Amino acid sequence: MERRVLLYAIVCLSLLFLIISTTSAQLTRLNVGYSAISADQLPAWVGKETGIFTRNGLDVQLIFFTGGTTAILALVSGDVPITQVSGPGLVNSVLAGSDAVFVAGGMTSLNYVLMGKPGVKTVEQLKGGTVAISRFGSATDSIARFALRKIGLTPGKDVTLVQVGSGPDRLSAAMTGRVTASVINPPASFIAEKNGLAILADVAKMGLVFQHTGAATTRKFIREHPETVRRYVKSQVEAVHTIWTDKEATVRTLAKYMGSNVDREILERSRDDILTEALLPKKQYPNLDGLKTVLEDISERDPRAKTAKPEQFVDFSFIKELDASGFIDGLYKKK
Repeated sequence: MERRVLLYAIVCLSLLFLIISTTSAQLTRLNVGYSAISADQLPAWVGKETGIFTRNGLDVQLIFFTGGTTAILALVSGDVPITQVSGPGLVNSVLAGSDAVFVAGGMTSLNYVLMGKPGVKTVEQLKGGTVAISRFGSATDSIARFALRKIGLTPGKDVTLVQVGSGPDRLSAAMTGRVTASVINPPASFIAEKNGLAILADVAKMGLVFQHTGAATTRKFIREHPETVRRYVKSQVEAVHTIWTDKEATVRTLAKYMGSNVDREILERSRDDILTEALLPKKQYPNLDGLKTVLEDISERDPRAKTAKPEQFVDFSFIKELDASGFIDGLYKKK
C-alpha cells in the first residue's frame, strides 16, 4: 500500500512538473522597465501582480530604473524591449536618433504638485533654494520648470533644480529639509500633505496638457516582434480596466510596490485620484496634444524639437486594432 501511494505521488508530481514546464515554455519572456515608485506605474504593476501578463502569454520581469532618462536608455540599448516612460524622456531620445515610440498612453496627464519642506509655505520662500527632480530630461524636470514659471520663478536663476531620484527619495529630501521643495505625486504627495508640508503649486490645476507615463518600445522591436507588442498592449488595456474596476486588487498591488508603511487610506486615495479619463483613459491612446506640450518645452533647449511633430513619437496601430474590434468597450460592459 505504501509503495502504491508513493508511486502515485511520484506520478502526480511528474505530471505537475510537466504541466508547469509546458506552460512556461509557451510564455514569451519579456523584460519591462518602469521608472518611478508612484501610482503612475500601476498598469505594469497590476498587469504583473494580477496575472494579466501571464494570461496573455507573457512572462514579464519588471525592472526598476531611477528616472525616465535611465529607463529610455535601457530601452534604446535593448536591455528592456518595452518600458514605462514619460513624454520628455522618449522625445529627447528620438530627437537624439532613437526609434522609440509610445504604443499605449498610460497616464496621459499630470497629478504632480510642488511641495515645500517643513516651514516653507509661500512662493517667496523658494527664492534662492533648491527643487528636487528625479533626473534632468525627465518628466519631473519639465514639470518643475513649468510650475516654477507659472508661479513667477525662473529655473536656474531664482531656484536650482537638483537630481534626487525616485518619488520616495524626493519626498524624503523635502521632509528632512535637504531641499527647499520637491516635485512629487501620489502617494508621496499625500504622505507629505499628511505630515504638514504645504503645496506651493498644483500642476493639475494649471491646465498643463502632457503625455506622462506610457508604454514605449522601439520601431525595430515592433517589426521583429509584433505579436509580443500586441499582447503587451492588450495586457495594458486589461490592467487599466482592473485599476478602474477592482479597488482591492489595485490597492494590494500599490501596497506591495510602495511598501507596508504606507497607510491604506493613502493607497486608496492614490488609486481614486487617477480614475479620470484625463489621467488614465480607458482606451489608452497616447496623447498627441500632450506630446506637443512636451515638444514646446524641449524646444527651449533643443532646436530640433521645433520642427518635430507629435505623430513621430507614437504607433497607434495596436491600440486602434483593439478599439476597432470592440474589445475595450466590451471590457467595460461586463458586469
